[in-house]
Parts: sequence; structure tokens; C-alpha cells
Amino acid sequence: MEEDKIVTKQALLTISAGKRLIAKAVSSLAQIQKALENHTIIIVAGTTNGYVAEELLNQIDQLGDFSRDTFFRGVTIKPGKNVVKGAYFAKDIVLKKGKWIKGENVFTSAPQLGPGDIILKGGNAVDAAHKEVGILIGHPEIGTSAPILQAVIGRRAELILPIGLEKRVFGDIGTIAAKLNATNASGVRMLAVSGTIVTELDALEHLTGVSAELVASGGIYGAEGSCWLTVTGREDQVGQALEIMKSIAGEPAFGA
Repeated sequence: MEEDKIVTKQALLTISAGKRLIAKAVSSLAQIQKALENHTIIIVAGTTNGYVAEELLNQIDQLGDFSRDTFFRGVTIKPGKNVVKGAYFAKDIVLKKGKWIKGENVFTSAPQLGPGDIILKGGNAVDAAHKEVGILIGHPEIGTSAPILQAVIGRRAELILPIGLEKRVFGDIGTIAAKLNATNASGVRMLAVSGTIVTELDALEHLTGVSAELVASGGIYGAEGSCWLTVTGREDQVGQALEIMKSIAGEPAFGA
């Protein structure tokens, strides 16, 4: 039998399109689907997680009045820009057996988590090659990371880390965290964590079976931070990957 032809093609992903791609992949993970039926999922407020929440709430017909425009906690913004606080600012989404339990958050729900339950938490730095994420810490009691670590390390809940390639860093995240956390340092601290990391590369591989690679990045006129990706695989797989990326290419910039 003739072997399937392997091809490589390229596509550009903006940051917002990347967030949508990650969300589509995360919402289709087998463990997420299982947890929607039988367990608890906590989506910790964050910009990428807002896209995940949107996908999951749409999937279970409970989008309601959710808005990802203010679904975040600490954010990095350009000088002179103000953050508008809305109804969901600094809140989380808790889904118990597929039902959105309004009023609950990571602090109230994480202590009850165990195997089969899932926490979705964004990050600020990613070393995709070594599967490690860094979370910037501003709170003296490490904020949402405290109940997350207790649930994940203490009781074996699963931690999924949706994070875009624009947050990639050079060097070992543990070493970076040690520098930021040193007694003679100032500014934010960093927590190095591991879990199920989902970048745009992981998303494409999960959704289509291609091998994806970051080959260039950057741009202007709204393409700042964009990623040039190659996708390699059978022609049908590559075609599917390109169709997915084409379908989300018009995703508006966050807050636009």
C-alpha cells in the first residue's frame, strides 16, 4: 500500500485566534468531557480561560450572561490604559456535573476536589519544550495558587494550563522563579508549576493529529505577537488544521 503523503504548510495565528484555538482544544479533551458528566471543573478567571469558559458554557447551553471581557484577575496592560471592572471581574466559573454553580469560586470549591476533578489555570510564562509554566505572584499568600496546589498536589485533582506562545520564555522557569523569589529581589514573584499544558501547538496536534512548530513571530497593524506556525502531517490532517485556523483568523483582539 502506498504510504500517505506527508506535507508541511504554514499559517499565521494572531494572539486572539490562538486563544480561541486553545479553547477549542481544551473543551474537547477527553478528561474535560468526562468531568462535565461526573466531576467538577473550575475555570480560574483569566483572559485565555475566558475563551475556554465561553466554549464550555456554549457546549452545555449555559452561556447566559457570561462575558469574557472582564473574566480575569491580574493582567498586564500598556501604560495609561485603564481596566474596566465588570460583573465577572476576578470571579471564577465552577461547573459541577455539567451545571454552572454561580457564586462559587476556586477558594470555595477547590477544597472539595479530588481525582477526576479539573482546575484550569492560566500562566504568565511557558517553556513548551520542557512542559513547565510560570505564574506571576503578587499576593503574599500566593492568591488562587494556594487552593490550586492543595487540590492538585495534595488530593490529585488535575491541573490544565491553557497558555499562548506569546508567553514563551528562554531559559529554565525554575531558575527564573528562583531569581524573582530571591530575598534581595523586588517586584512580583513566580511560581513554577507543571500540569497538562495546552499551547497552540498542542491544540493543533490534539484537534487534527498534525505536528505543529513555531517558526517565526511578530507583526504590526494588529498582528503584534502573532505566531507563524508550520503544520506537518498527512494531507487530510494538514487540510483540517488549516481550515480550523482559517475559521478563527478573524477573531477580534481582546477587548476590541
